[in-house]
Amino acid sequence: MSTERLISPMSAQASDPEWWRRAVLYQIYPRSFSDASGDGVGDLRGLIQRLDQVKALGVDALWVCPIYRSPMKDFGYDIEDHYRVDPLFGSDEEAQELFEEAHKRGLKVLIDLVISHTASTHAWFVESRKGPDNPYSEYFVWADPKPDGSPPNNWLSIFGGSAWQWETRRQQYYLHNFLSSQPDLNFHHRPVQDEVIAIAEHWLKLGADGFRLDTVNFYFHDQQLRSNPPASEKDNASAPAVNPYGWQDHLFDKNQPEVIPFLERLRALFDRYEGSVGLGEIGESPARSISLLAEYTKPGRLHLCYSFDLLSAERSVAHFERVIRRFEELAGESWPCWAFSNHDVTRVATRLCPPGGELSATGTQLCALLLTLRGTPCLYQGDELALPEAEVPFEALVDPYGVEFWPEFKGRDGCRTPYPWTSEPLAGFSEHSAWLPISDAHRARSYQAQEADPQSPLSVTRAILQVRRTYLSLQLGSIELLPRSGEVLAYAREYQGERVVCLFNLSVEGGAYPLKGQYTPLLFSKGSAQEGEMISLPAQGWGLFLDEG
Repeated sequence: MSTERLISPMSAQASDPEWWRRAVLYQIYPRSFSDASGDGVGDLRGLIQRLDQVKALGVDALWVCPIYRSPMKDFGYDIEDHYRVDPLFGSDEEAQELFEEAHKRGLKVLIDLVISHTASTHAWFVESRKGPDNPYSEYFVWADPKPDGSPPNNWLSIFGGSAWQWETRRQQYYLHNFLSSQPDLNFHHRPVQDEVIAIAEHWLKLGADGFRLDTVNFYFHDQQLRSNPPASEKDNASAPAVNPYGWQDHLFDKNQPEVIPFLERLRALFDRYEGSVGLGEIGESPARSISLLAEYTKPGRLHLCYSFDLLSAERSVAHFERVIRRFEELAGESWPCWAFSNHDVTRVATRLCPPGGELSATGTQLCALLLTLRGTPCLYQGDELALPEAEVPFEALVDPYGVEFWPEFKGRDGCRTPYPWTSEPLAGFSEHSAWLPISDAHRARSYQAQEADPQSPLSVTRAILQVRRTYLSLQLGSIELLPRSGEVLAYAREYQGERVVCLFNLSVEGGAYPLKGQYTPLLFSKGSAQEGEMISLPAQGWGLFLDEG
């Protein structure tokens, strides 16, 4: 690894209302980050105590998964009260302290805003399910059965089975795109929109810098309740192959045009709080996701969106070129967010490690790729350690998705296990048994062990982040795909005359790439070499090179 020709670092400035264009996000799953209370579940106090380590990594902002009061059937994504912190994570005051302590360190904080659905224990739903004659009757999606008593259409839940649940009190079905204990809000009902905008403003007033918006393309449904047609090609990107959810073309249960004016309402709120940001999640097949991403991030809508295109199991040069080219064709003024991992998918070091490949090499190469794409990158906790997917035995599973589709699909617990701060039995995460088992493979790759090793994934990730913060072309520049050479993905980033070429050998065999002209190596993997106008790259090797003209 080389770090030649580094100039003074330039980070996203707090006074810059468009800080999000230059920033690197770091996603924190608080249940598994750091446990200060000693109950085996991560909490806000533990996160606050680890902010210095997050800052030292070199990121600019945190995305913190839900911390609201919840029955925890879906581990916080089923919210009972959007205005209060769940005691499992701490107090409302500690949430404000998190914002304040992060800001002292120059870090922004985005919190997860889950508004497409609530928990079935939410006060709104408790009232709504009583009958049609109450103020909350239309807050959720209710429908009469077909004459034979069956659900109104063929819509499916991502977590298995019908998306409709019978409610005896109303003698109607209600819609749930996820668990039956997660009823969908009815965004066609204007008071619902007003309520969720009020929730967002509450947290902005308390100091949040914005939100990651869960499942934005699910907010609206087709009011005619038309059945979805079969998919022309099964979608295994947004649902595992064993889940029939991917067998439908989701034309009517999501992706409705009414999403756009609501996003514009949200953006008007953000614009009243300068520097606040909306980052949307798009859960959709690759055939439609990039076009939605570009559509949702047009001026006056969300600042950022991410799709599942880089969260799939595809890793070929052709795949990355296709995603980059597709977005650039549609982008206009839109700005994407890219991620290789999150709390819903198999960890990237395992998912995209090629046969015969090496986990650390996979992790660092894809980290370099992510941090040099045009857009705002988001690292998931543990990406910087190149953590593999943890093996969680069936008897220890808690994710309802995994329990439903086991053993062909093991769910999301393997990417949610506690962060390994040390190599000790409890990994420095907690003083007591953790809510999920801690992997031996993770302890061997602990933060403590990697911090002392200049060649570790953690050290390499810090170096890549330093290079990104140094060169504006890697933050704001255009992107140009360069001709292929074997299995080498090549592109150039350029901004105001500064040009950096990025090379990634996706093969498990050595490769080479011709670079004609004068280039200075900025950073490259061990075993890479520059010989005249040819760059040799080892298996899974990569390099960043400054064009000297």
